[in-house]
Amino acid sequence: MVSAGWIQEVWLELAFKPKIHAIVFMFSATLYQFTQQSLPACKPVLTPAWVIATFLLMGIIFIPTGFITLRASRSVVEIVDRYDADCVPEEFRINKVAYIKDNSISKNCTRFLKIDKRMKAPIYIYYQLDNYYQNHRRYVKSRTDQQLLNGLGYNDTSTCQPEELIRGFPVVPCGLIAWSLFNDTYTFVRGRSDLKINRKNIAWKSDRDHKFGKHVHPFNFQNGTLIGGGSLDPTIPLSDQEDLIVWMRTAALPSFRKLYGRIEQDLDADDVLVVKLMNNYNTYSFGGKKKLILSTSNWLGGKNDFLGASYIFVGSSCIFISLVFLLLHMKNPRTYGEIPYSSWNKKSISS
Repeated sequence: MVSAGWIQEVWLELAFKPKIHAIVFMFSATLYQFTQQSLPACKPVLTPAWVIATFLLMGIIFIPTGFITLRASRSVVEIVDRYDADCVPEEFRINKVAYIKDNSISKNCTRFLKIDKRMKAPIYIYYQLDNYYQNHRRYVKSRTDQQLLNGLGYNDTSTCQPEELIRGFPVVPCGLIAWSLFNDTYTFVRGRSDLKINRKNIAWKSDRDHKFGKHVHPFNFQNGTLIGGGSLDPTIPLSDQEDLIVWMRTAALPSFRKLYGRIEQDLDADDVLVVKLMNNYNTYSFGGKKKLILSTSNWLGGKNDFLGASYIFVGSSCIFISLVFLLLHMKNPRTYGEIPYSSWNKKSISS
């Protein structure tokens, strides 16, 4: 005797099996079209006229853009002063490492910067380090982001070695990056008055708000026998220590600049700035260089001729290629194929 359940199973199989086969067939056909590159798509015919016109249009667009970008870059006023060598006393020129490590020797240094062109506020102050590899694998990993955000409440600081513990107590912030904090300082005098340096909002807002704790204070920092760089005020939370936040965003290249502050006054041409700096940071042990930079900015940012030069180079190359193609086409012209007989048009012809 045939059960009702068996009849229902047979009916479902007969009802849905053709649909399943149809779906599988459609999927297979579509997959075949995709793998054979025969799906409906835009397939332009690259005739010589189209190719020559495209390269020529790219050159016409890129070259003026390059000159505009280059002019904007050249309008930025920038002053660069390398001071690491000149700020070493004459008697220590042959042994600069001994000078920088001797705390009994004054590190005061005075520099004079002449303003050749008028500089409109805000004027950005940067320090630049050369031959300094912040991208070294061990250096980059020597930090704990969770500790920067949570402080002593986060105990797993094994990635901070060798600056993890001092005398058995944890270090906040731990790691080589924080330990090597840049600690040269600058003050500027114009005439008889000091120029005020705004050192607020020099770090990324996202870093201040989300990566450094508002209730996390430095603890046991730079208390070891070997001091790496600058110290931190234990009464100020990490989220407000913007020097540290700027320094902790490591650079990808061995020559880099980091923002120190801003001068919010215009500087006139022929002004002479007296820079009183503290030459504290040790770059002499590894042959590094230190530079002080003053720079204005515009819609393009800072001074950078590379982008404009790249646009001009690419545009010139496109025009050169278009002329070469034009000459080759004029010398050895080829008859065009019949576009209606192309592979993607065969179906429409047959129908």
